[in-house]
Amino acid sequence: MSGFPQPRSAYIHVPFCAHRCGYCDFTLIARRDDLMGAYLDGLARQLESLGNPVEVDTVFFGGGTPTHLDPPSLARLLELTNRWFRLVPGGEFSVEANPSGLTDEKLDLLAETGVNRVSLGVQSFVNDELRLLERDHAVTEAVETVGRLQRRFRNVSLDLIFALPGQTLETWKANLERAIELQPQHLSTYGLTFERGTTFWSKQSRGTIVPAEQELERQMYEHAMDRLEEAGYGHYEVSNFARPGFECRHNQTYWRADSFYGFGPGAASFVGGVRRMNHRSVTTWIRKVLAGESPIVEEEVLTPEERAREAVMVGLRQAVGLNVAEFQSRYGFELLPLGGEAAPRFLQKGWLEIVDGSLRLTRSGRLFTDTVVMEFL
Repeated sequence: MSGFPQPRSAYIHVPFCAHRCGYCDFTLIARRDDLMGAYLDGLARQLESLGNPVEVDTVFFGGGTPTHLDPPSLARLLELTNRWFRLVPGGEFSVEANPSGLTDEKLDLLAETGVNRVSLGVQSFVNDELRLLERDHAVTEAVETVGRLQRRFRNVSLDLIFALPGQTLETWKANLERAIELQPQHLSTYGLTFERGTTFWSKQSRGTIVPAEQELERQMYEHAMDRLEEAGYGHYEVSNFARPGFECRHNQTYWRADSFYGFGPGAASFVGGVRRMNHRSVTTWIRKVLAGESPIVEEEVLTPEERAREAVMVGLRQAVGLNVAEFQSRYGFELLPLGGEAAPRFLQKGWLEIVDGSLRLTRSGRLFTDTVVMEFL
């Protein structure tokens, strides 16, 4: 681990869900609550690989739906986490949640054991859109849940999805207005994607579901940028907006290409310059960990150039971009030459700009983030 700082962030993947939504390709297992005990046994075993408790600045429970765990299982998860990770005073402890099944008992448990940020998967404030997305909550439940969260946590984030089949610009605008009215500290907006292996992918292939037109999706994204910034939310990352001081510190670890721990099925880690990925199959991960075998399915030692290129890929997603001098000092490569002919082309096109010594996407460039990043590399 020489030359690499000790990770200051920890991610724990909780794979349980009530059901799998049609667009979701995350690592999860639905309707197998009987595996919760074995999963926690496996997590306890994998956490033991740390050797000793470590101090961190951020902890993040992702899923799946971490709050789908029943109260005793959730309590055990929190106890294990707090045993192995010592969150610094003022640190960020985030948990992803869905409105359905999020009882007061679970919320009180989270608040009493150190959680101070909750990210709620609302996705839409239109019931027809929720049914299309196969969500298991209604709008009234989501709104009521936000209120219960805000009584316990000062940092609440909402997730919204746009460019749904059949969604109009007006309904997307109404979604944003409803979200703004609830006054969360943070909002994430994601354009709907059709990932291979999902039911939405299959429906698209059969022609039973039609993606939104690219121009409409662009208009929706542009409206989100304009309206949320007008409402006081800084656009600090391509898909993320926050009130000042409420940017997700854990996710910034990824966008800065810093080291991080990752535990649970499907979780990635980046420790000592080595990237590792755990088995995505929940049952395989459980079986291997409990048998004393390695749950890692991929392991890669990044070369200096690979690290530099990956830093560009994630760093350009941030509004602040990449400081040119700091980049060269950290990675040993000049930033602009690393992009070859793509860098001057995108600068001339107006998709990239250099401001105060940092290379960053312009407002128009954010509409083509994936294109810029892939061609730049």
